[in-house]
Amino acid sequence: MGFIWYIIIGIVAGFLAGKVMRGGGFGLIINLLLGILGGVLGGWVFALFGLSASGLIGSLITSTVGAILVLWLSLIHI
Repeated sequence: MGFIWYIIIGIVAGFLAGKVMRGGGFGLIINLLLGILGGVLGGWVFALFGLSASGLIGSLITSTVGAILVLWLSLIHI
């Protein structure tokens, strides 16, 4: 059941990041990949600052912040 929650959080985080950075989502698969990558990057960045998030809301915030960073980094290199 935990794996399904990761997928749901990834989709929602990718969608939210798309809304913040672009004004719309990117589609189900891209939102999922963006959210998962954002979760990894967000967890790493939060750890650098000595922060940790737990629970559903914490995971969603971490993934969304990471996904926004992924989108921002991709805009810099284009």
